[in-house]
Amino acid sequence: METPVVSLTLRVRYAETDQMGVVYYANYLVWFEMGRAEYCRRMGFSYAELETSGFRLMVADAHCRYKAPARYDERVRVETTIQELKKKTLVFGYKIFNDATGQLLAQGYTKHVCTDMAGRLVRLPESFTRCLVGTP
Repeated sequence: METPVVSLTLRVRYAETDQMGVVYYANYLVWFEMGRAEYCRRMGFSYAELETSGFRLMVADAHCRYKAPARYDERVRVETTIQELKKKTLVFGYKIFNDATGQLLAQGYTKHVCTDMAGRLVRLPESFTRCLVGTP
């Protein structure tokens, strides 16, 4: 499936680094979440709207492969796309680059299941899936 790639550029904050002066590993998952939210916004909806409609996207699996360190005050670019879209699940893919050099810093994915507000597994709303892949 070919879906749009949405880019989000961030500047590494001092609070995101560890004693070695590099970005603490868990912050890459935070950046994944920021990329995911930006992807949704640019595709025409917000996660808040999905919840208002009675749905939630729960993270069922997350993976990050670290390639090179990011450091304080560098600009990083998070590229987000949809890797897989099924009736009840979807997988967002992420690549994080040093924005100045283009070096790949990390890549990974998060797999989500769609639930109702009580936590029961349900189908992704059709209006949501159309937005995700860029079709009206």
